[in-house]
Amino acid sequence: MKKINVGILFGGKSTEHEVSLQSAKNVIDALDKDKYNITMIGIDKTGHWYLNDTTHFLLNSSDPKRIALHVTHKKVAFVPGTESQQIVCIADENSWEKIDVVFPILHGPYGEDGTVQGLLKLANLPFVGAGVLGSAIGMDKDIAKRLLRDAGIPIARFIAVYAWQREKVNFINATRELGLPLFIKPANAGSSVGVSKVNNDAEFMNALEKAFQFDNKVLIEEFVQGREIECAVLGNEAPMASGIGEIIAQKDFYSYEAKYIDENGAVIEIPAHIPEHLVAVIQTMAIKTFQVLGCEGMARVDFFLTQDNKLVVNEINTIPGFTNISMYPKLWELKGISYSQLIDRLIQLALERHARDQRLKTSIDE
Repeated sequence: MKKINVGILFGGKSTEHEVSLQSAKNVIDALDKDKYNITMIGIDKTGHWYLNDTTHFLLNSSDPKRIALHVTHKKVAFVPGTESQQIVCIADENSWEKIDVVFPILHGPYGEDGTVQGLLKLANLPFVGAGVLGSAIGMDKDIAKRLLRDAGIPIARFIAVYAWQREKVNFINATRELGLPLFIKPANAGSSVGVSKVNNDAEFMNALEKAFQFDNKVLIEEFVQGREIECAVLGNEAPMASGIGEIIAQKDFYSYEAKYIDENGAVIEIPAHIPEHLVAVIQTMAIKTFQVLGCEGMARVDFFLTQDNKLVVNEINTIPGFTNISMYPKLWELKGISYSQLIDRLIQLALERHARDQRLKTSIDE
């Protein structure tokens, strides 16, 4: 059986660059080398694309604080609209590598927000994860929350503020509407980058300033007292939900450092210790969230579970982490799906969706 050529797209021009590098390492380790040929395409922090190899694509790979992309002289070229070799990796002047399917492991802006997905769609290449619309919606917490609210899915109350409106926002009005404490975060970012917990006016202004460094739109959210519960979703037209996990932050909230750097930043419980009847409710709501937001392939849905067992959807992650401590693969292991089997299934879902979309007419004369 002919091997499938998988292009792993990792790194990226994002504040979550280092997280992507960690995720890529784990995906490479999990891929069945008897079934797949692997082409590594690394993107540095300035947006330049490079061809890497699986043996030396990371520097300081064992240290989350120092991990870095190994930059090579080998470049990547695009040939959109052709039947084959839409993306070619130039090892030298006479050597091109063809890619059959792309696995984007790009967290945050310029990778998880529909940007890369649009490029891959133009190049007529199958790719893992949500499409252009689902990716863009999932990344923008403001738009996602509006759609969820319209669908009757419970969310935290929030105020969306654009950069040009920032002078009109003040602590008194925000607390009058949302109470205290507050959370302030960039609308388009992940891994808790730029997120602050606010208890007073001084913290409020500092938090706004910090969040606006990462996005031109910021969310001010009410604080929801509850347990942090997560559920993974897998599939296209008929998605299924994983078992349930819980994040128990050891500090004020589940920050970037707690997620990826501080080994003692959080405790992960899989399965979460919750009543059995709530498991089905969470799974059903996770799938509904996934479908309302137009997702396919994979996503992780994050909830708050209040003391009186009410659920609030916090956010969706359309390219969840694949690091050593990431919840998404661990939740599927709970269901008996190994890391390698999960990666294989995600690639097959990408190929199936692409084949489905190829059947659509592109001309009224056909």
